[in-house]
Amino acid sequence: MAGVAAVAGATLFMSPATEPPVPTWQELSLFTISKSENKNQVQYALRVDNQCSPAPTQPIYAYWRMNEWGPGRTAPLLDRELPAYGAKAQKVLEKESAAGRVWLALRAMPSRPILVETTLTPGGACKVLSTTTVDGTPAHLYNVHVKLKWPFGVDYLLLQGWSLDGRRLVSEKIAE
Repeated sequence: MAGVAAVAGATLFMSPATEPPVPTWQELSLFTISKSENKNQVQYALRVDNQCSPAPTQPIYAYWRMNEWGPGRTAPLLDRELPAYGAKAQKVLEKESAAGRVWLALRAMPSRPILVETTLTPGGACKVLSTTTVDGTPAHLYNVHVKLKWPFGVDYLLLQGWSLDGRRLVSEKIAE
């Protein structure tokens, strides 16, 4: 009986040392899609660990910020909404301690890939930027506004971002 207890104790003692620590994921906001219909927005976010490195698979996801319901209310995207708001593809290009890069293509804009880059600042904060082409120049994307057409369809998309130096707003209207 004492031998069984000793073996069980050894197993319990060895188990935590052989299992990798479970990462604690945090969510970083990337950009939004707003629409002319109401105040609700699709929020794109990135999962990173405590070293600012992207999650190894499917690190970018989207959900609804239900602003019409009140502050802080969220809801998942419905299956029928994925063709308009979902990711067509995403790939982790680089995953290092204190940095990472993820390539993203949205279903609604597959010809405008978005490069998401993370860096851990000297102060320990995780900084994230989403870069794509807006009006022919690289820009840090923060919003895509969808002007809906009555009764159905999209009239245009308005891409909004900041120049890479952060000094000027860059926008582009894409008519359907």
